[in-house]
Amino acid sequence: MNRQCFVIISFLLSACLGWLDCAHAVRLKDIVEINGVRKNQLVGYGLVVGLDGTGDGKKATFTLQSMASMLEKMGVTISKKDMQVKNVAAVMVTAALPPFAKRGNRLDVLVSSIGDADNLQGGTLMLTPLKGLDGKIYAIAQGPVNTGGFGAGGAASTISKNFPTVGRVLSGAIIEREVANNFKDRSTLVFSLHNPDFITASRVINVINAQFGDPVARAADPGTIEIKVPDQYIGNTVPLLASLSELEVNPDAKARVVINERTGTVVMGENVRISTIAVAHGNLSIVVRENVNVSQPMPFSQGQTVATPSTQINVQEDSNQLIVVPKGVSIGEVVNALNALGVTPRDLIAIFQAIKAAGALQADLEVI
Repeated sequence: MNRQCFVIISFLLSACLGWLDCAHAVRLKDIVEINGVRKNQLVGYGLVVGLDGTGDGKKATFTLQSMASMLEKMGVTISKKDMQVKNVAAVMVTAALPPFAKRGNRLDVLVSSIGDADNLQGGTLMLTPLKGLDGKIYAIAQGPVNTGGFGAGGAASTISKNFPTVGRVLSGAIIEREVANNFKDRSTLVFSLHNPDFITASRVINVINAQFGDPVARAADPGTIEIKVPDQYIGNTVPLLASLSELEVNPDAKARVVINERTGTVVMGENVRISTIAVAHGNLSIVVRENVNVSQPMPFSQGQTVATPSTQINVQEDSNQLIVVPKGVSIGEVVNALNALGVTPRDLIAIFQAIKAAGALQADLEVI
């Protein structure tokens, strides 16, 4: 009976450990990028028309030139000196061309004012070509601008919500050119880790090789993993990547404490450890109050009115006890020990900086 209980307990412990190990596992697709599978940035210059007097003023000469050039192409000749552009705004149009995008697909575009326009609400983006870094046109954008906010004001005050000089044209761009790729003909795939690490790269290789029962993966460096496409997947890499993307890996992370002094935010990784150290933290508060007392002479006396200063100083210091943190404690124990001191996030920043200076923090301290 005792032996059966021991076997059952051992099985339950193994199951729990396995569950905890899987709880930290993530999909391979969430920690790597496939070389050659990425977005491409597009940019263009255009005009937003139909604004209610909130467009560029006469100081935006490039808007006048753009309007004159556009009207001239449409057969209308007019001097830019005679133009009023209060209902027109010059904008930069940006978009991200997704990988494997095909001709005829639609994209959302971001429209941003580059002149002195006050509001793009209610405007319409005129036909705008979007180019890549190679200077070729990959998409054409046009459509109504949605700012998601508003702006209004008078002579003395104004009010606005969000940024009315920036808007989006939903599905406003049509792809006209595809990015050439030979993805299906590749004999080798290259994965790039989001966070290069020797241990993580080794675990990824082991998982991939175990999936195929053959050493098809190897690491060129801690951030690059090369995979030889098996013979059965030559010319048909989509099923291969589909199976690889769902593999689960336990990524390793370097011990790091990240501090944002502007907001008082402290983020600590689970691998952070502290050597044996004693911590005491107290706040010193000094309040100085200045008062002026007026002394007046008695009636009909020869005295003079005199002002005498009075200073009151109040000093208060918290009497926190000295806490000893033993060597190699976990992050949870560190937080509990510091909470026992009643520290705030601002105090926590000072404490971690002091522990790092003492050489007891076994982690990188990064201040952003």
